[in-house]
Amino acid sequence: MPAFLQQIPSQYLIIGSTVMAVVMGIFVTVMRLRAANRPVSAKKIIIPPIAMSSGALMFISPYFRVPLPQILEAAIVGALFSIVLIATSKFEVRGNDIFMKRSKAFFFILVALLLIRLVAKSVLSSTIDVGELGGMFWILAFFMILPWRVAMLVQYKRLEKVVKTNGVAS
Repeated sequence: MPAFLQQIPSQYLIIGSTVMAVVMGIFVTVMRLRAANRPVSAKKIIIPPIAMSSGALMFISPYFRVPLPQILEAAIVGALFSIVLIATSKFEVRGNDIFMKRSKAFFFILVALLLIRLVAKSVLSSTIDVGELGGMFWILAFFMILPWRVAMLVQYKRLEKVVKTNGVAS
Protein backbone atom coordinates (compact mmCIF):
# COMPACT_ATOMS: atom_id res chain seq x y z
CA MET A 1 0.00 0.00 0.00
CA PRO A 2 1.37 3.47 -0.85
CA ALA A 3 2.61 5.34 2.23
CA PHE A 4 0.04 8.14 1.97
CA LEU A 5 -2.81 5.59 1.95
CA GLN A 6 -1.46 3.78 5.01
CA GLN A 7 -2.29 6.90 7.02
CA ILE A 8 -5.99 6.68 6.09
CA PRO A 9 -8.21 4.09 7.82
CA SER A 10 -9.67 1.62 5.29
CA GLN A 11 -13.27 2.49 6.20
CA TYR A 12 -12.62 6.08 5.06
CA LEU A 13 -11.25 4.80 1.75
CA ILE A 14 -14.36 2.67 1.31
CA ILE A 15 -16.66 5.58 2.18
CA GLY A 16 -14.73 7.90 -0.16
CA SER A 17 -14.86 5.45 -3.06
CA THR A 18 -18.58 4.86 -2.42
CA VAL A 19 -19.28 8.60 -2.50
CA MET A 20 -17.31 8.84 -5.75
CA ALA A 21 -19.33 5.95 -7.23
CA VAL A 22 -22.57 7.76 -6.38
CA VAL A 23 -21.25 11.03 -7.84
CA MET A 24 -20.18 9.23 -11.02
CA GLY A 25 -23.57 7.51 -11.24
CA ILE A 26 -25.33 10.85 -11.00
CA PHE A 27 -22.92 12.32 -13.56
CA VAL A 28 -23.58 9.49 -16.04
CA THR A 29 -27.34 9.84 -15.59
CA VAL A 30 -27.26 13.59 -16.16
CA MET A 31 -24.98 13.20 -19.18
CA ARG A 32 -27.26 10.56 -20.65
CA LEU A 33 -30.34 12.77 -20.22
CA ARG A 34 -28.54 15.73 -21.82
CA ALA A 35 -27.19 13.58 -24.65
CA ALA A 36 -30.73 12.81 -25.78
CA ASN A 37 -31.03 16.46 -26.84
CA ARG A 38 -28.00 16.38 -29.15
CA PRO A 39 -27.18 14.27 -32.20
CA VAL A 40 -24.95 11.27 -31.58
CA SER A 41 -21.69 10.69 -33.41
CA ALA A 42 -19.30 7.76 -33.55
CA LYS A 43 -16.77 9.91 -31.69
CA LYS A 44 -19.20 10.53 -28.82
CA ILE A 45 -19.81 6.80 -28.55
CA ILE A 46 -16.17 5.67 -28.48
CA ILE A 47 -14.62 8.40 -26.31
CA PRO A 48 -15.90 7.11 -22.90
CA PRO A 49 -14.20 3.68 -23.02
CA ILE A 50 -11.03 5.20 -24.48
CA ALA A 51 -10.95 7.85 -21.75
CA MET A 52 -11.72 5.28 -19.08
CA SER A 53 -8.91 3.00 -20.29
CA SER A 54 -6.38 5.40 -18.80
CA GLY A 55 -7.59 4.16 -15.42
CA ALA A 56 -5.77 0.90 -16.13
CA LEU A 57 -2.61 2.75 -15.17
CA MET A 58 -3.60 2.16 -11.54
CA PHE A 59 -2.48 -1.44 -11.99
CA ILE A 60 1.12 -0.24 -12.18
CA SER A 61 0.88 0.01 -8.41
CA PRO A 62 0.91 -3.38 -6.66
CA TYR A 63 -1.72 -1.97 -4.27
CA PHE A 64 -4.41 -2.20 -6.98
CA ARG A 65 -3.40 -5.48 -8.61
CA VAL A 66 -6.06 -8.16 -8.83
CA PRO A 67 -5.52 -11.95 -9.04
CA LEU A 68 -6.57 -13.61 -12.31
CA PRO A 69 -9.70 -15.38 -10.93
CA GLN A 70 -11.03 -12.06 -9.60
CA ILE A 71 -10.19 -10.34 -12.90
CA LEU A 72 -12.32 -12.93 -14.69
CA GLU A 73 -15.15 -12.60 -12.15
CA ALA A 74 -15.21 -8.81 -12.42
CA ALA A 75 -15.05 -8.91 -16.24
CA ILE A 76 -17.91 -11.44 -16.46
CA VAL A 77 -20.12 -9.47 -14.06
CA GLY A 78 -19.38 -6.28 -16.00
CA ALA A 79 -20.24 -7.98 -19.30
CA LEU A 80 -23.51 -9.27 -17.80
CA PHE A 81 -24.40 -5.78 -16.57
CA SER A 82 -23.65 -4.43 -20.06
CA ILE A 83 -26.43 -6.59 -21.50
CA VAL A 84 -28.98 -4.52 -19.58
CA LEU A 85 -27.44 -1.28 -20.85
CA ILE A 86 -27.34 -2.58 -24.43
CA ALA A 87 -31.00 -3.56 -24.24
CA THR A 88 -32.04 -0.06 -23.13
CA SER A 89 -29.86 1.96 -25.54
CA LYS A 90 -31.71 2.70 -28.73
CA PHE A 91 -31.35 5.36 -31.40
CA GLU A 92 -33.91 7.35 -33.34
CA VAL A 93 -33.65 9.55 -36.41
CA ARG A 94 -34.86 13.14 -36.34
CA GLY A 95 -34.47 14.82 -39.69
CA ASN A 96 -31.10 13.60 -40.91
CA ASP A 97 -29.58 13.31 -37.44
CA ILE A 98 -29.34 10.32 -35.12
CA PHE A 99 -30.25 10.78 -31.44
CA MET A 100 -30.28 8.53 -28.39
CA LYS A 101 -33.85 7.55 -27.65
CA ARG A 102 -34.92 8.44 -24.13
CA SER A 103 -35.65 5.39 -22.07
CA LYS A 104 -37.58 5.73 -18.83
CA ALA A 105 -36.12 2.42 -17.72
CA PHE A 106 -32.51 3.58 -18.25
CA PHE A 107 -32.47 5.80 -15.16
CA PHE A 108 -33.85 3.03 -12.97
CA ILE A 109 -31.41 0.52 -14.44
CA LEU A 110 -28.46 2.81 -13.72
CA VAL A 111 -29.68 3.32 -10.15
CA ALA A 112 -30.17 -0.44 -9.71
CA LEU A 113 -26.68 -1.18 -11.08
CA LEU A 114 -25.23 1.46 -8.77
CA LEU A 115 -27.05 0.00 -5.76
CA ILE A 116 -25.89 -3.52 -6.63
CA ARG A 117 -22.34 -2.21 -6.92
CA LEU A 118 -22.56 -0.40 -3.56
CA VAL A 119 -23.96 -3.46 -1.77
CA ALA A 120 -21.31 -5.69 -3.33
CA LYS A 121 -18.58 -3.25 -2.31
CA SER A 122 -19.79 -3.11 1.29
CA VAL A 123 -19.98 -6.92 1.48
CA LEU A 124 -16.64 -7.55 -0.25
CA SER A 125 -14.74 -4.82 1.61
CA SER A 126 -14.64 -7.00 4.72
CA THR A 127 -12.75 -9.79 2.91
CA ILE A 128 -10.87 -8.07 0.06
CA ASP A 129 -8.22 -5.36 0.41
CA VAL A 130 -9.44 -1.86 -0.50
CA GLY A 131 -6.93 -1.40 -3.34
CA GLU A 132 -7.69 -4.78 -4.86
CA LEU A 133 -11.41 -4.06 -4.55
CA GLY A 134 -10.90 -0.75 -6.34
CA GLY A 135 -9.13 -2.59 -9.14
CA MET A 136 -11.92 -5.14 -9.35
CA PHE A 137 -14.58 -2.47 -9.61
CA TRP A 138 -12.62 -0.64 -12.31
CA ILE A 139 -12.47 -3.91 -14.27
CA LEU A 140 -16.20 -4.45 -13.73
CA ALA A 141 -17.01 -0.92 -14.93
CA PHE A 142 -14.72 -1.15 -17.94
CA PHE A 143 -16.16 -4.49 -19.03
CA MET A 144 -19.64 -3.06 -18.59
CA ILE A 145 -18.93 0.07 -20.66
CA LEU A 146 -16.82 -1.48 -23.44
CA PRO A 147 -19.37 -4.02 -24.81
CA TRP A 148 -22.17 -1.49 -24.36
CA ARG A 149 -20.34 1.15 -26.38
CA VAL A 150 -19.28 -1.36 -29.05
CA ALA A 151 -22.92 -2.44 -29.42
CA MET A 152 -23.99 1.21 -29.59
CA LEU A 153 -21.37 1.90 -32.28
CA VAL A 154 -22.53 -1.06 -34.38
CA GLN A 155 -26.17 0.04 -34.05
CA TYR A 156 -25.23 3.66 -34.83
CA LYS A 157 -23.21 2.70 -37.94
CA ARG A 158 -26.09 0.61 -39.30
CA LEU A 159 -28.53 3.46 -38.79
CA GLU A 160 -26.06 6.00 -40.19
CA LYS A 161 -25.73 3.93 -43.38
CA VAL A 162 -29.54 3.89 -43.78
CA VAL A 163 -29.75 7.65 -43.20
CA LYS A 164 -26.98 8.35 -45.73
CA THR A 165 -28.50 6.00 -48.30
CA ASN A 166 -32.11 7.16 -47.98
CA GLY A 167 -31.63 10.66 -46.62
CA VAL A 168 -33.78 9.62 -43.69
CA ALA A 169 -34.37 6.32 -41.92
CA SER A 170 -37.54 4.44 -42.62
